[in-house]
Amino acid sequence: MPTAPCSGSPYRIGLTGNIATGKTTVGRMLSALRAEVIDADQVAHAVISPDGAAYSSVVAAFGDEIVADDGTIDRQRLGGIVFSDPAALRRLEALVHPPVIEAVERRIVASQAQVVVVEAIKLLESGMADDYDAIWVTTCSEATQLHRLMVYRGLDRDGALHRIRVQPDQAEKLSRADVVINTEGTIEATRLRVTTAWLKTVHGACGTPKANGTQVPADL
Repeated sequence: MPTAPCSGSPYRIGLTGNIATGKTTVGRMLSALRAEVIDADQVAHAVISPDGAAYSSVVAAFGDEIVADDGTIDRQRLGGIVFSDPAALRRLEALVHPPVIEAVERRIVASQAQVVVVEAIKLLESGMADDYDAIWVTTCSEATQLHRLMVYRGLDRDGALHRIRVQPDQAEKLSRADVVINTEGTIEATRLRVTTAWLKTVHGACGTPKANGTQVPADL
């Protein structure tokens, strides 16, 4: 397990896992343990906003049809293009990943927290976490992913299966993990796994506070 001295710069955890495996829930639990959590998807929203670093290049690449009446990029329209065309998805990622990585790194450097968690579905594929102190990967069965996408995101079965199967093989993420968090079962079972991993790794390396008593929402 990589470790960091946690003096001068934060201990950096990269948190990843395929769609609907519980990354956001685990991120909230880590926030309750006093980590600062940076959601790379939110950063990506910012870089494709009208004043964002990737806005012009994304519109140039995919056309004015992805632009809504208010001038913002319609993420649903853009998603309809890239999720059905692997080459288009790679093109989008090539435009968006570099400014996202830069923005995340600026936030890490500016952070006053002892531990910073960067949550990103393409954390490993983008190279974002190549020099992070630890990689945490969330995992669950495909049946659980399917259930979550249908119940919590309102997708039909075919749409949910497509979203699951268009992503890189989860086995590659797991092969690079320092910590694996299985999110099957109850929210309390997942919280116990997260807390145990925290105490064995981050708390031991950094002497960080064990928890702040914040309640973690149970949605996945």
